[in-house]
Amino acid sequence: MEIEVITSLSALAHPQRLAIFRLLMRRYPDALPAGEIAQVLGLKPSTLSAYLATLTQAGLIAQSRSGTSLRYAIQMTGVRQTLDFLLSDCCRGRADLCAPNILKEAAMPQDKFNVLFICTGNSARSIFAEAALRATAGDRFNVYSAGTRPYSELNPFALQVLRAKGHDVSGLRAKNVAEFQGPDAPRLDFVFTVCDRAANEDCPAWDGQPITGHWGVPDPVKAQGTDAQKSLAFQQAYGALANRIRVFAALPFDALDRISLQRAVDDIAHTDPKETA
Repeated sequence: MEIEVITSLSALAHPQRLAIFRLLMRRYPDALPAGEIAQVLGLKPSTLSAYLATLTQAGLIAQSRSGTSLRYAIQMTGVRQTLDFLLSDCCRGRADLCAPNILKEAAMPQDKFNVLFICTGNSARSIFAEAALRATAGDRFNVYSAGTRPYSELNPFALQVLRAKGHDVSGLRAKNVAEFQGPDAPRLDFVFTVCDRAANEDCPAWDGQPITGHWGVPDPVKAQGTDAQKSLAFQQAYGALANRIRVFAALPFDALDRISLQRAVDDIAHTDPKETA
């Protein structure tokens, strides 16, 4: 096992290979096409191919094929084996010294959790998620949304869908994610990205080490065609997020430790995004 860990650490001991690993961790459990990785990180295909091969050989990422496209995703088994070895062997089992604080907390029993949904524009998808969770379990969650590059106003098709679903839209507005990163911001328990572009961005770590998840949904703003076709795209985006949020709100938070909650959040990302509410 020691040789495997040395190989894993060596694979990460390069800034661009580490950047690939971090990107795939932010997008986990998604599998990304090599072309998208190259575009996000500004890497030449030949250079990227060599880096991906090194990370794959180290057991940190896995390759799969979708049609003619090669896709890459985090190999969580290999990542956990590396971390487990460092904590159990190198730390001699002294989790009290080596394990980060997030692993020392057994569960998350509290009156209300603070949840933030992020997309790029904060005009549709993250707004949908905010409204849906508040309506589903607003008594147990303080719900917020924000954008990395927010629009000045909400999308009219999004507002139409929310009103049709019976949501009060009077208090909804587009916000910059910076509002939730200052000293006066609420301490977040969960942070979800709901668009791939926002998840691709290398943001600083959140204070308090919240549980994070990526629930990517296709951007309805990019829908083409008639108003009816565009409206359908917004309804499908709302339905996909509402479906995931119902599963999330039903989790037994008092009975799960943080690691189990993180795994549950990752599993929810596999919920069929085509299902509608």
